[in-house]
Amino acid sequence: MELRTIQTHRVPVRYYEGGSGAPLVFLHGAGGILPGEPILHKLAAKYHVYAPLLPGYGDSQETPALRDMLDFTLHSLDVVAALGVQDPILVGHSMGGMIAAEMAALAPNDFSRLALIASAGLWLEAHPIPDLFAMLPYEMPPYLFHDVEMGTKLMTAGVALNDPEWLKAFLVMNARQMGTAGKILFPIPERGLAERLYRISAKTLLIWGASDKLIPPAYGEAFKKAIKGAQLTIIPKAGHLVTLEQPDELVSALGTLS
Repeated sequence: MELRTIQTHRVPVRYYEGGSGAPLVFLHGAGGILPGEPILHKLAAKYHVYAPLLPGYGDSQETPALRDMLDFTLHSLDVVAALGVQDPILVGHSMGGMIAAEMAALAPNDFSRLALIASAGLWLEAHPIPDLFAMLPYEMPPYLFHDVEMGTKLMTAGVALNDPEWLKAFLVMNARQMGTAGKILFPIPERGLAERLYRISAKTLLIWGASDKLIPPAYGEAFKKAIKGAQLTIIPKAGHLVTLEQPDELVSALGTLS
């Protein structure tokens, strides 16, 4: 995967590109794209992958002009247009799923295939979503992973969560990223998407980790009820970061959209 830059109406956008085959646009979650993200490499073995970074993520510049859900949705549509891809498979994970669903609802004729992976965007009173913004690093792995020990090592590359230098770097990175994510996820990740899901005409696949404790599979069922014809796939032994824990099973599930 190569890290490149493309100019949009508002801001230069950094994005990863690689692979060959049908075009696929991958929108990341609130945690961004980790170094060596396995899902991108797995996808690039089958698709021509474009994975843009939201402003404030990685080395991309922050963009105060992006203020609300509509701004983020239009920005992401601008990115797809700037990339010059026609009718890509649109895939979004968590926060990226929320944006992808908004894009498919706002521009239903632009996307014929949609995959939402553990997507944010809805709110179920019976299953309130924990507040990531209030969590310290050591509190996150149980919500994000099926295998908490393995997940902790993935997040920290083996460094202790209480190591002061690692914690300082984490907090600086997290402040930038969550400053962006907070505009659409804080105080709760709900911006009226439920009222717009009926507009989605794309063939839609919903993918959830069976052990997701952040956005539990009940949300997958709610999306399935709201999007006509949507199919739900539950992947065993995976939590919210199913992209890290079970990338092969996830890519295999995406094959049903081809």
